[in-house]
Amino acid sequence: MSNPQILSPVNHSNLKVITDFGSHVGDNIQFVSTFALEFRNIQSSYPIFFTKNSETGEFYPIALFGFEANENLFLNDSGWDASYIPMMIKRQPFTIGYQGETDNKTKPVVTVDLESPRISETLGEALFDDKDQPSLFLKKIISQLEALHKGYEHNRGFIEALTKYDLLESFSLEITLNDGSLNQLNGFYTINEDKLLDLDGATLADLNEREYLQPIYMSIASYSRIKPLIDKKNNLI
Repeated sequence: MSNPQILSPVNHSNLKVITDFGSHVGDNIQFVSTFALEFRNIQSSYPIFFTKNSETGEFYPIALFGFEANENLFLNDSGWDASYIPMMIKRQPFTIGYQGETDNKTKPVVTVDLESPRISETLGEALFDDKDQPSLFLKKIISQLEALHKGYEHNRGFIEALTKYDLLESFSLEITLNDGSLNQLNGFYTINEDKLLDLDGATLADLNEREYLQPIYMSIASYSRIKPLIDKKNNLI
């Protein structure tokens, strides 16, 4: 169970955040959501696929870490073994919440999950200084949350475009490991390259102008990261 609260120095001046990575702080997950503006960095280390929200049925992009539930092949005894760590991982245990104002408007606020295993009163980075001002660590987190907010706003149009042009297709991947065991990857979607190639010049120009075309190709390029992920799996056998 999570326990999100609006962050404030009055209530949370004693909190610290553990910045290590590992299963002990909840990083043993198969994938995490990402956004199109992050794809250039994501594709350097992780395969990018798409999946559906179980409640809304809407597509969203993900960075894949493993081939089964609760498996993160990038975790080792030293922490997180990758040149880039997704922003949705680095922002933990913070999110952007919304607080009511007048005239039926809301304003974004920083919320913190007090049930997160990263929360501590003795270990980690302080959130506020001795004058109850945001610490340098918290200021960095706030900047990351602002970038995430912008990225997910951009994602809406990106997913709408992929859906409009029917560019997403389901796929199934079967992997035979060195010990002979079979792993299956199901429930994900990829870019349909044939339909992408069939798009006319005007459509491609529109996608490019809206900053959607580059992420599409970054997603396709990321498929080359499947083989290194399989190698990581085999190295554990």
